[in-house]
Amino acid sequence: MGGLELLYGENTYLIEKEIKTIKKKFGQIVQGINYVAVEQENLENIISELQTPAFGYSQKLILVKNCDLLKKETKTKKNKNSELISKLVDYIEENANHIFENVILLIVEESVDKSSSLYKTIEKHGKILELAELKPLQLITKLKQICTAYKVDIDEDTLKYLIEKCGTSFQELINEIRKLIEYAGEGGKITKKEVDLLAIPKIEAVIFDLTDSLGVKNIKQAMEVLNNLIYNKEPVQKILITLYNHFKKLYLVKLALRENISLEEILNLKPNQTFLITKYKRQAQYFEEEKLRNILEELINLDSNSKVGLIDLNIGLEAILCNV
Repeated sequence: MGGLELLYGENTYLIEKEIKTIKKKFGQIVQGINYVAVEQENLENIISELQTPAFGYSQKLILVKNCDLLKKETKTKKNKNSELISKLVDYIEENANHIFENVILLIVEESVDKSSSLYKTIEKHGKILELAELKPLQLITKLKQICTAYKVDIDEDTLKYLIEKCGTSFQELINEIRKLIEYAGEGGKITKKEVDLLAIPKIEAVIFDLTDSLGVKNIKQAMEVLNNLIYNKEPVQKILITLYNHFKKLYLVKLALRENISLEEILNLKPNQTFLITKYKRQAQYFEEEKLRNILEELINLDSNSKVGLIDLNIGLEAILCNV
């Protein structure tokens, strides 16, 4: 049982599950002897690890995880591991007939460039498995199955609400639904009330709430949302960046609607995030194009002024929200 395999995608839950399955099939693991985890710090050892036998064992498992070996390059930005990748490709091409008889090289990445030489080499000599994030309907089905298994009731609207609040990462949703199941107990029911009480919202979802408050001129509510983020230890710089990115998307929606451009394309949404288009369109209607441009300029100025000590970031954010 040897081989070359690439696992990639944003579904970290399924990727970790697949890694566990491979390790279980592999059998007894002895760190440093028949199992080696290669990371950025020791990435240069990958070829020597392929050459070194598993002393006393018939097989060796080498796990290379999130080392950007298949990252897309541009004309201006080359992969920092380019030289090593080239050597690895040459080594695999020259020795593929025998190195994978007793060695399993498992490469795990979040994203890959399918035109890269390493991807093509793995495609030629090994196996590739993509594990993408599930779409909302698939997430609802999976989460519903988990609740049913624990004899806890939850309806589709509540599951949609949970996804909107916590994002589309299956791993994070699994963590949240387990917490809600534990709270509801066998025979219990999970409603939006329990989701609001226990689920930890992603900052992007909170920014949607904040923008809704601004859109209907409820400044008090917007300030409460902002202060809650700060109270919950969300870094102020991260709040600023997320606000900027959100209003930039609203501005792009305005432009796209005016020029009849695809919103999916201009918003750069993942396939499982297209349900957000309706929310972006609705919120874009709150603001004039010029107002959105002004907000973006104010956020940029706040960022630069706060870095040179001209204004406190918290106060600056509050001032911008009040001006909106």
